[in-house]
Amino acid sequence: QVQLVESGGGLVQPGGSLRLSCAASGRTFSSYNMGWFRQAPGKERAIVASINRSGGYTYYADSVKGRFTISRDNAKNTVYLQMNSLKPEDTAVYYCAAGMGIGVNPALYDYWGQGTQVTVSS
Repeated sequence: QVQLVESGGGLVQPGGSLRLSCAASGRTFSSYNMGWFRQAPGKERAIVASINRSGGYTYYADSVKGRFTISRDNAKNTVYLQMNSLKPEDTAVYYCAAGMGIGVNPALYDYWGQGTQVTVSS
C-alpha cells in the first residue's frame, strides 16, 4: 500500500514556474514507476510525464516537452514535477500516481494522490 500526497500547486502568471512534489508513504517507493497526470474541467485525465523506478527513463506528453521536468528522489520517497514557461492551457488538477506498470494509460497505475490545483492566469 502506498499513500501519495501532492503539494506545490497554486496560481501563477503565464510564463511563470511551479514545482510540484509528491511524497509517498511506505518503504517500497523505489519499487514503483511514477507518473504525473492532469485533468482540466470537462476533460479526461491525461498523462503529463512518467518516470521509471530508477529514474533512468522518462516520458513527456508532447504538450509539455521542453517545459516540464519529472524527477525522483528515492531516498526521500518523493517525485517532483518542475513546470516552467507555464501557459493558461496548463491549468488543471495535477495528480501523481504510482504503479508497477508505466505508460500513458491511467489504468496502469495503482495508487493516486488527491490532486493539487494549478491555475495559470494573469
